[in-house]
Amino acid sequence: MENLQATIERLYALAVRYGVKFILAIVVLVVGLIVIRAITRGLVKLMKKREVNESLIPFLKSLTSILLKVMLIISVMGMVGIQMTSFIAVLGAAGLAVGLALQGTLQNFAGGVMILLFKPYQVGDFIEAQGYMGTVKEIQIFTTHLLTPDNRKVIIPNSPLATNALTNFSAMPTRRIDFSFGIGYEDDIDKAKGILVKMAEQDDRILKDENPPVVMVEALGDSSVNLKLRVWLESANYWDV
Repeated sequence: MENLQATIERLYALAVRYGVKFILAIVVLVVGLIVIRAITRGLVKLMKKREVNESLIPFLKSLTSILLKVMLIISVMGMVGIQMTSFIAVLGAAGLAVGLALQGTLQNFAGGVMILLFKPYQVGDFIEAQGYMGTVKEIQIFTTHLLTPDNRKVIIPNSPLATNALTNFSAMPTRRIDFSFGIGYEDDIDKAKGILVKMAEQDDRILKDENPPVVMVEALGDSSVNLKLRVWLESANYWDV
């Protein structure tokens, strides 16, 4: 009976000792998550106020949130009484195993860093990559989100975007458009050229100073003479023209 009483007393002492730590750790965890959320929101507002590149905002927000949460979890585990030296050693071994298992994910993370450093494209650019064309809406840690002209959302991993060829249609301030028109063999080519040039010159969106509109014979088809109208314009007006 005395042994049972002693055991109960020891269990009670352990419960008091570790129960308080456990409850305190839970409180710190909950409060910490709330604070982290407030910090990330404040960071986003600060970056927008400072006019930080929109491509960096989602990336830095996610990275900051992850780092703060890892630090919070390590602190909470230390409060409970877990030996952090052993835990860090186990965490390192687990990290190596997870790293080998998630090589593709780590490559996407590295690709995201390269994209933000070298800026082959930014939020708002219209690009073509991996068989898709669309406007870049968001660059995250592991993926890039595109919005296609027919309003589809496409999510592409960052690794192939950083290491493979892509076309950025918004990188240059001006672009060229080639239009093809067919006329009959009996029609007046000079008159057709004049009509096309006049049509282009009457459009205020088409540039006329450095690169004036040009019309040339593109090909002699089976039933038509194909003319090519070549004009230059600002990239922002491309789709409208």
